[in-house]
Amino acid sequence: MRARIYQPAKSAMQSGTGKTRVWLLEVAPSADRVIDPLMGWPGNADMNTQVRLRFDTKDAAISYAKEKGIEYVVIDPKKRKPIIRQGGYGENFATARRTVWTH
Repeated sequence: MRARIYQPAKSAMQSGTGKTRVWLLEVAPSADRVIDPLMGWPGNADMNTQVRLRFDTKDAAISYAKEKGIEYVVIDPKKRKPIIRQGGYGENFATARRTVWTH
């Protein structure tokens, strides 16, 4: 059994960083998906692919995988650079602006 340990990226519908601080351990499928001949739906007999475990830290996920004898791969997240402006967003609406506000 092989698994990957990663931090999920934020969804496109999020502006904040909620639900991105946890680490997930997700088991990779051991077999290819099979198309059901009657309905045409893809399926798999491996129930481990439906398991997704959440951990607070990367070290906790790694220690769990080692304890259970699971072969794992760690995928480190790409950190985004913070956007910091001199006056911030509130500067757009300041009453003491010295420059003309333009669109």
